[in-house]
Amino acid sequence: MTDFRHCKYPLQLPASLKDTAARLAREDGVSLNQWIVAAVAQKIGAVETAEVFLRKRAAGSTPSDLTRFLQDAPDVPPEPGDELFP
Repeated sequence: MTDFRHCKYPLQLPASLKDTAARLAREDGVSLNQWIVAAVAQKIGAVETAEVFLRKRAAGSTPSDLTRFLQDAPDVPPEPGDELFP
């Protein structure tokens, strides 16, 4: 069952981000609130879709699968800035 209750959440945005969101909302012909709700829903959908995809992709994998993959990786030092401990 879908819960359609509305909750208020005090949101603080940097002025530049708010201004850009307001402009995009105007261009879309919706209120800033509607635009932000749609943006949050879109982000949730993307994250949850990615999670489902990655779980399916990893299903049945074993640690030895990763070990085999890592053994094929070249043994070279990391590029500058990619070090674990600079």
